Amino acid sequence: MTKTIPRIGSRRNGRRIPKGVIHVQASFNNTIVTVTDIRGRVVSWSSAGTCGFRGTRRGTPFAAQTAAANAIRTVVDQGMQRAEVMIKGPGLGRDAALRAIRRSGILLSFVRDVTPMPHNGCRPPKKRRV
Repeated sequence: MTKTIPRIGSRRNGRRIPKGVIHVQASFNNTIVTVTDIRGRVVSWSSAGTCGFRGTRRGTPFAAQTAAANAIRTVVDQGMQRAEVMIKGPGLGRDAALRAIRRSGILLSFVRDVTPMPHNGCRPPKKRRV
């Protein structure tokens, strides 16, 4: 007869998360929404692909809205009230995901665009000799 060892930090034991960070990565092909706590540990995530969208429909604003709603639904149940939003990428789902986050009832501290921008980029290849 073995004793069960309680898991510390398990999601199932009703851990309350009052504040978190919502990361939205919007590419042209898919939108991924990840919700983390302040320390960066993933609490919930969703993407347009896991919501059942396939092919070109994954890059649509409606798919991004559905993915954001799915990711946020679980953290609202865990008690999240405030969040920061980090948006990355050039995709169509940026605005739709942000609208879905605002509609969920979570107070947003700030919204930041963290899309990587090249400062002059890579060196171009040599010109072709004829």
